[in-house]
Formats: sequence, structure tokens, C-alpha cells
Amino acid sequence: MRSRIICKLFQEYYSKDFHIENAPKQMDKREFGFILFSEGVMVRHKRFKRLDELKAFMRENVPSDAYYSCAYYEDPEAEMDKKGWVGADLIFDIDADHIPTNCDRVHDEWTCISCGFEGKGIVPKNCPICGCEKFDVKTWPCEKCLESAKAETVKLLNFLINDFGFLEDEIQLFFSGNRGYHVHVVSEAIKELDSSARKEIVDYICGIGLDVSFHAPVVKKHEKGVEVGRGMRFSCFGWPQRLWSGAQTFLEEANENYLREIGLKLDVIDTIVKNRAALLRGLREHGGLPLIRGVGAGTWKRILEHIVNLQSAKIDTVVTTDTHRLIRLPNTLNGKTGFKKVELPISKIDEFDPFKEAIAFRDGSIKVKVVSAPAFRVGDETFGPYKNGIIELPTAAALLLLCRERAEAVE
Repeated sequence: MRSRIICKLFQEYYSKDFHIENAPKQMDKREFGFILFSEGVMVRHKRFKRLDELKAFMRENVPSDAYYSCAYYEDPEAEMDKKGWVGADLIFDIDADHIPTNCDRVHDEWTCISCGFEGKGIVPKNCPICGCEKFDVKTWPCEKCLESAKAETVKLLNFLINDFGFLEDEIQLFFSGNRGYHVHVVSEAIKELDSSARKEIVDYICGIGLDVSFHAPVVKKHEKGVEVGRGMRFSCFGWPQRLWSGAQTFLEEANENYLREIGLKLDVIDTIVKNRAALLRGLREHGGLPLIRGVGAGTWKRILEHIVNLQSAKIDTVVTTDTHRLIRLPNTLNGKTGFKKVELPISKIDEFDPFKEAIAFRDGSIKVKVVSAPAFRVGDETFGPYKNGIIELPTAAALLLLCRERAEAVE
């Protein structure tokens, strides 16, 4: 059961402050779904022909979360097999949950549901005390997590615009209201693509199936001796260009510790570090990877595979391939934070601050009993860390703790 004060605040928002500048394209062909405070389960197969109908439903029913389909249907109110699918937008979800970060050791908590053993950071496969495989997990939307999600979003946008040729006015960019970003591609060019075709797009963006061995230096043994040649030259477009620029950055920044982390042997590390300048010069002047004694084709292949991981965009692959996916409705509140899903121009992503621009409640304060919470920022103020204490906080900060189940309201 969600806190009564959360429901009250959401009700106030949808009664007074909820605005949608532009209705979803072909709104009457979309399916809408809601998680209602009153029922606690997903209510879906809803259809709205006009924006005022949707707003009235939100005011009267008060959802904790509101969604609409990426798909267009002949009859959105019918059951799934009878809706009559006619197409779908191309949707991407970039979430910090899918991006490795070090900060999860500080703010993410898990508890074994069997014995109650607690820990922080990555959730183990089994409880180290009782062996149970089920945990209550509490994550946190920290600034480092959201910066990592923003970096992945920038990479995704680069793929969509430079590689696939989508125009900026065909792309909608949103902060999800929680731990990441949503990118919607609304274009006739992709509307009728099925799941298999969308998976090809996903594989390209993620670098899945990319064979880097074409670019590794070649060593061929003949009767007359050994022939050494450069791998395929990099080009100025697509993945070859990314590998070329990524290899330069890698050589410029790689130190002994970094090279050890990706699994290179000590003698190979020593050779790379000592010949860094020559390797960079050969890469830039000849457009291909140089082969030097001690750094062979196998080493370059491992380095290139690491570069693919760095250059690819970390997206939720299931979301993009699902042609019936429900995605959060813009300007609605995220039930996990109390922040809004807000749209932002692609050109403004670098300066976008979700902890300022997604705040829905800017007035008042709430007294809460905090179980535990890391230090966090909302607006220009920093709060915490807290542990088993009672404190009065600005509404947006208190609501974040309440929604994350890190605190209870003191009434």
C-alpha cells in the first residue's frame, strides 16, 4: 500500500499542474495503461480520442504511473490479438540499471527475503547466509548514475542521426523521471518494422556480432617466410570510424593499470606503453593498426573488442524490439521518485539537470522518518546521508525518499 501522502500529492499534481503541450501522435490509435493508487495493478487497453479526455481520467483516477503504447492500433481497446497492429514508433530506454557504475556500492541496498541478511552494491546470485535467490532491492537515482545514462544517450543519438540518418525533428528526447532517458523515433521510415528488423538496429547500436578481426594486423606464414600486413583500413563512417577514433583515445589514455584491467599480459603492456607514440603515429598516418614485435593480431583484437564495448550505446534491448511496448507518458509523475518525465531538446542534453528541471513540487515541506538514505541533491540543496532519523524536508526531497521506500511520513 502506497503512502497516503504520496497519493495526495499526485492527486494535487494531476488536478492543478498536469499539462501536455502536444498530444501523442495519432493519440486515438494508441493504447493507454495506468497503475492506479486505488487498485495497485496495471489497468490497460484504454483509449482516448482527445487530450481533455485523458486529463479528466488522470484527475479522477490518480495513477502512480501512466503509460501509452509505442504502437498504433485499429482498435486499442481490444485484447492484444484483436487490436489490429498498424505500426509503432522506435523506442529506446537508457537506464542506469544497465550501465556498470561504482556508485552502486554506496547507494544500492539489497535484503534477502528469506533470512533478512543485508548488503550493498551488486545483488548476489544467492544469499551468502541461507542461499536464497530472491532479494528486496532498493536502487537510487544518484548524479553519477544519471551522468552515465546521459553519456550513453549521447552515444545513442549519435548513432541515430549520423549512422541511420534520422532528422532531429523525428527524434524526441525525454528524461524518464527516474534513472535514465527515453528516446522516441517517430518516423514513417520505421513505423512498420517488425521485431526482427528492430533487433538489427539494436545489434548495430550495441555492436553485437561486429567482427573486429578485419581491422587487426595480418600475419601470414608462407614457405618463403612470414608476411606481415596491416588490417583493413578504417573508414570515416559508421563502426570503422568509431573503432579508429576509439583506438586513438585508447592509446592516448591507456596506462598500466587500465591495460591490466582489460586482461593484457605484463610484457604486452610494457611494449604498448613504451611504443605509444609510434603506435599513434602509425594509426593516424596509415589509417590502420600497426603490427610491432610484442603486440600481435590477437592483442589488437582484444583491444578492439574492448573499444566496441566503450563505443556502443547501453540500451535496454527488450524495449526497442517490443512493437507493443508501453512507455511512460510525458509530463506524468514517476511513481519511483515523484519527478516528472520531461522532454528536452537534443541540443540541450549536455546542460540538462534532472534534479532541477524534473521537479514537480517546489513548495512546502514534509516531516519524514528516514530509514536510510545516501547523500542526495534536489534543486540547489544537498541532503543526507540519513540513518534512522526524523527530519523535515522540502516536498520534492521528502517525496523522493517516500517513493523510494527509504522513509515514512510522520503525520
